[in-house]
Amino acid sequence: MSPLTPLLSLRDVPDLLAAARAAADEALRHPALRRKAGPLAAEIGLRAAVASAALEGRPYEVDEVRFGTVTDPVVQGVLRVTTALPTLVDRWPKAPRQVLARLHLLAARDLVGEDLLGRPQDKVDRLDLLCHVITHPAGEPALLRAAVVHGELLAARPFAGANDVVARAAARLTLMAEGFDPRGLIAPELGHVAREPEYIGAALAFRTGTPDGLRAWLRHCATAVEIAAAELRSLADAPLSR
Repeated sequence: MSPLTPLLSLRDVPDLLAAARAAADEALRHPALRRKAGPLAAEIGLRAAVASAALEGRPYEVDEVRFGTVTDPVVQGVLRVTTALPTLVDRWPKAPRQVLARLHLLAARDLVGEDLLGRPQDKVDRLDLLCHVITHPAGEPALLRAAVVHGELLAARPFAGANDVVARAAARLTLMAEGFDPRGLIAPELGHVAREPEYIGAALAFRTGTPDGLRAWLRHCATAVEIAAAELRSLADAPLSR
């Protein structure tokens, strides 16, 4: 049995995951995606990067980042990570440790010493277990696996700096690699920043490992996906002007 299977017995969790999946599927069926999936993916990626940076205490307007006026190293790192995600999708299920190292190198390049880039510092056993879960899927919902990847990396904090950026990117990669969102159009970062206090509290609750803590985190992650799906629908309804 997969170590994730017991999570599906937590109260309301299957329904929460199913509702989030339905919201994502509906958004991804939007007719406008047939004409402008590329521009929408670029816009969603930009907004996801801005949201992730804001969660790092670096809040900027989307247009400030769009027009290249922000040189903040945290923002630049998040932008590098976001740009790289499509190139890492195929490797993620096969070599997650290598991908995590790459994500950290991109995110933290100007934040930590070169000797620390891509090198886990501690809690290696916990990281090994997580990588095993990633490389040995057992049919669990993709969103469940993405939420666990995200929560575990937030809790383990294996790298020097930029751990939260790496965690959010790894969760996004999981959704892309497992077919939940193959084109990277659903950006849970938008939901995390929209409900930032809940995001922080639920992440701390996840670390407790209690049923209530795990449920709180999974509920938040499902809500974040629903918010991201609503954002995609909104952008698809309003033609991009840029």
